[in-house]
Amino acid sequence: MTIGICAPSRAIDRSTADHVLAISGTSHPEAELVFHEQCFAGHGHFAGPDIQRRDAFVELANDPEVDAIWFARGGYGACRIAGESVAMLGDAACSKSYMGYSDGGNMLAALYRAGIGQVAHGPMVADIGRTGGDTAIARALDWLLDRDPQSLAAGLEPDTPYAAFNLMTFAMLVGSDLLPDLAGHVLVLEEVDEHLYAIDRAFFAVTNALAGKGLKGIALGRVSGVPENDIDFVMTAEEIAQSWCARSGIAYAGRMDIGHDADNKVVPFGSR
Repeated sequence: MTIGICAPSRAIDRSTADHVLAISGTSHPEAELVFHEQCFAGHGHFAGPDIQRRDAFVELANDPEVDAIWFARGGYGACRIAGESVAMLGDAACSKSYMGYSDGGNMLAALYRAGIGQVAHGPMVADIGRTGGDTAIARALDWLLDRDPQSLAAGLEPDTPYAAFNLMTFAMLVGSDLLPDLAGHVLVLEEVDEHLYAIDRAFFAVTNALAGKGLKGIALGRVSGVPENDIDFVMTAEEIAQSWCARSGIAYAGRMDIGHDADNKVVPFGSR
């Protein structure tokens, strides 16, 4: 199986790619990982200019010899190319799997909105740099290669459609032409390195935009690395989620095992 790797947001360095290749060669020798040269490109904050990032994704997605697309890392930049990229995809792109999270959620949203491929929120290549990152890499490959149920977040109901995103990324998607129809879905949201007031602000935006749109519920992933505020915000992240769900009439669906860490489990979009 051939897995194409590109970087719609920020770049990785070659040592990261070499590390992942070494791990996959031992743990998943049946996988051929193909790192597009664009993964190592530099253009200020981005892994190359918008056109270069777009064209790398489109090239891999439209290649009939590539079975899956794995995003190298997050950061910022995918929203600048997601809509245009998906509009350039052909038939070969429709049979692929696509995996990423964080800023890569922009790509996942655009693909899911267009009904292209099997989209999943799950570990990325750059997670090898986290403590326990080798486990995250193995989990991602287990799902991409074999749809291993052990890779999935616990509690996913087989007949319920899901979609999972970073909270801030999703809050920016709301109202854009990348947002998919999530009627009937459980929306899973996670966050990292944001103050509680910013989390509250984002939940205000998300729940107000989705109220009355048929969402089945919102589940909360891990909210980690919360900076200490100069004044106690009083509410926890879960209390914030519960409060805005209650105020908007959206069901709160509990916790889910995803987040910006090596324990990040896989959440396929749609129902299984």
